[in-house]
Amino acid sequence: MNTHVKITGSAPTDLSRRSFLVGSAATGLVLGYAAVPGIDQALAAPSSFEASVWYSIAPDGLVTVTCGKADMGQHIASTMAQIVAEELGASWKDMRVQLASNDPKFNDPVLGAQITGGSWSTMMNFDAMSRAGAAGRMALIDAAAAAMGVPPFNKGELVVRNSTVSHPKSKKSMTFAEIVKSGKITKTFTPDELKAIKLKTPDQYTMIGVSVPQLDIPPKTNGTAKYGIDVMLPGMAYGKVVTPPVRFGATVKSLDDSEAKKVPGFIKAVILDDKTGSTSGWVVAVANTYANARKAADALKITYDNGPNAKLSSQSLLDEAKRLQALDDSGQFFVKDGDTAAAFGTAAKVLEAEYTTSINIHAPLEPMNATAEFKGDILHIYSGNQFATRSGAIAAGAAGIDPKFVVMHQMWLGGGFGRRLDADMMVPAVQAAKAVGKPVKVIYSRENDMTMDYSRPLTFQKVKAGLDADGKLIALNHDVVSAWPTARWGIPDMLSPSVDKKGPLDSFTVNGADFFYSVPNHNVRAIKNEMAHNATPSGQLRSVAPGWTFWAVESMIDELAHAAGKDPAEYRIALLDGKGKNDGGAQRLRNTLLAAMGMAGYGTSKLPKGEGMGVACVSSQERATASWTACVAHVAVSASGEVKVKKLTVATDVGMQVHPDNIRAQVEGAALWGLSLAMYEKATLKDGGIEQTNFDTYKPLRMSQTPEVAVNVIANGDKPTGVGEPAVTVIAPALGNAIFNACGARIRSLPITAEAVKASMKA
Repeated sequence: MNTHVKITGSAPTDLSRRSFLVGSAATGLVLGYAAVPGIDQALAAPSSFEASVWYSIAPDGLVTVTCGKADMGQHIASTMAQIVAEELGASWKDMRVQLASNDPKFNDPVLGAQITGGSWSTMMNFDAMSRAGAAGRMALIDAAAAAMGVPPFNKGELVVRNSTVSHPKSKKSMTFAEIVKSGKITKTFTPDELKAIKLKTPDQYTMIGVSVPQLDIPPKTNGTAKYGIDVMLPGMAYGKVVTPPVRFGATVKSLDDSEAKKVPGFIKAVILDDKTGSTSGWVVAVANTYANARKAADALKITYDNGPNAKLSSQSLLDEAKRLQALDDSGQFFVKDGDTAAAFGTAAKVLEAEYTTSINIHAPLEPMNATAEFKGDILHIYSGNQFATRSGAIAAGAAGIDPKFVVMHQMWLGGGFGRRLDADMMVPAVQAAKAVGKPVKVIYSRENDMTMDYSRPLTFQKVKAGLDADGKLIALNHDVVSAWPTARWGIPDMLSPSVDKKGPLDSFTVNGADFFYSVPNHNVRAIKNEMAHNATPSGQLRSVAPGWTFWAVESMIDELAHAAGKDPAEYRIALLDGKGKNDGGAQRLRNTLLAAMGMAGYGTSKLPKGEGMGVACVSSQERATASWTACVAHVAVSASGEVKVKKLTVATDVGMQVHPDNIRAQVEGAALWGLSLAMYEKATLKDGGIEQTNFDTYKPLRMSQTPEVAVNVIANGDKPTGVGEPAVTVIAPALGNAIFNACGARIRSLPITAEAVKASMKA
């Protein structure tokens, strides 16, 4: 089973060795973990890193929360501020947010690195941010008591509310601003003392669970919030990348820049020498404006050696996946429970099915960009990024310097979805800036962005299941073949040991296959498709493995239910019995399924001919950090195989909800993203290159295709879970199952097309 591991960067942060500080300074009350030797000591101007880990309170009473997570429209910075404000007792009007740099002191307290993904941010930082707020409240109370000459806070006579500490008996009070200016804040906390703080209980909350105004919306609407593409530096030049016709493996044989030199403002054409392996065969044209950089790039004459992947196609990758799956000794086991071979020998019925998914592209609205500037020995990078710890190392590798001399200036992200976990856009910026001796901003065109995306990999899965005479599931084998995105990162701690001791595996390619259904004999095999891994370097696209594993699992469970002559929803409920290791999770998943069914009216009335409802329920994103999510999809299918999605009903158990409106928005967005992947999005590889270059050929969901989406949020006060990705994974199987119930067509490949539906109807 997959478990969380601490991801260490070049300068790991050991939280256990640092005290939590609460001290007064000229700039205000600063709360956070004390800095450790690292990048700030290497900088000429350490004052630029004076922002604390968690938050600061200025003499004017404004509370500025530093968010170590990438904010790409999910409002995570505002969420972190809301958690702090609850325990601190601050007025929401006094709250502000800022984004963290890559200083190691900002590393995630659980993961040990600055990474945003997996729907982890709130669930993994809720406790730490709550304790930071509570410690600040205690320090403020202590200082206010001394300043007002009233009993200390442990007498319970002081109240904190709306950024004010008051003593009702004496009717004395002090605002946070007055306390900070008094200079009497001296209280400190050790890590053990922090852990011992008694936090509020949910019935005491006044901020958590309230849909307060998002702090990032005003600056995003008035233009003061700066994205990577907005960066402007004095003397800055612009870079436009020229990429080879193959996705990866090409090298530049020759470069003729004679025509580019005729372009006004042209500075230089730089052939990338990328030791990090992020890029291959790239050239960047540098000019005084982006328009001139584009013209110069178009004028370059480049010849390539297209390398070992030049003849590969999507079919090549699929054929190789099937070959690997057929080998008994391929891959490593992620789950190995019981004896499936023996169980299949006694099964009354055995079903086998193959499921495939295509290459998918992130395509965030803001294309990839980065600005690089060298100031003496220090490299400054301005970009929006989801993995500052790794990206700083990539930038350092591109520059040939120690990572401690790289300063990452985190910008707001115009979409991420996992794409900005990678740092390829920093490589041309860094090497161009080094080559021309001035700051360089590199902006990908949409074509660069799509053809060089770290895409969701093409996957092939084979599932074999056995039923007993009563139709009960007694055995299931599940083979998952794909490129391994996490293995590409070269971070051993992010891989998981296989249960068969054959070596580490990329659990992010098989998460979800370790479901919460009770099956006595269950094998899951993770198989790395080396050909796909090399030809289509893959990344973490929103929902990662559960986007394909649950497509196979939930489709097969439906097929088994029909083979057993049982209602698919009732069949799932029986499998979610909570036995053994599934206790707790299975019950919560069953409850979400029941909630979705009730809200959708599943099974309560006969649908018109050609219409059907289908169900699916998932524990995305990972078993250890699941958000329990279920969907009932309602579709209408025409005789030609055209599918109209009429309604998606999604129920999700999020434990503690911090911001109800934001949760609902995230679930709705995730559901529509899942619909887009299920029905419309597909990229193909031909002659080693991605064929789709823009939105005319890569077609995500359009507004006119958006169905009604109903959301049921189950908030039970338990530990908060993630909401950004789980609903993505439940949509495709629910749609596939609904299509079967509408017309009898069983679809096993994504995206679902009218041609495939019609062909299956005839079969």
